[in-house]
Amino acid sequence: MRNVNKRLGRVATVAALVAGGALTGAAAYADAGDVTPCQATAKACVDLSSKQAWLQENGTGFYGPVPLTSGKVGAETPVGTHQVLWKDADHRSTEFNNAPMPNSVFFTKTGVAFHEGSLEQESNGCIHLSTTASKKFFDSLNPGDEVQVVQ
Repeated sequence: MRNVNKRLGRVATVAALVAGGALTGAAAYADAGDVTPCQATAKACVDLSSKQAWLQENGTGFYGPVPLTSGKVGAETPVGTHQVLWKDADHRSTEFNNAPMPNSVFFTKTGVAFHEGSLEQESNGCIHLSTTASKKFFDSLNPGDEVQVVQ
């Protein structure tokens, strides 16, 4: 229960800092020992309800939580367990007018990825991360790594 309360307090603090503009994507995040809402098998954990993501090892976050934006209504980010399929540091979307998607880490066959993007606007299903966080996720994740997205 102590870890859950600690996590909820941290979620509230991060949410307040993001909402107030005090915490931006340029900040570096690291909270060794953070308990995430995902299973221990996941290398990347996304919590859509708190709008946060972590990199983890054996169920313990070693990077994060970092703020994110996810899919808008009608283009929701799919909840579930996925695997990293491929990566592209300089990807451009063929579906959305050649839009840049730096540090893309694709984890669904429908093109959903972690990538650098707006932390203020919802996406078309992808997980937008800050420049710093997208680079860390890109550098840390490899094809075959497990990604869990929870509600």
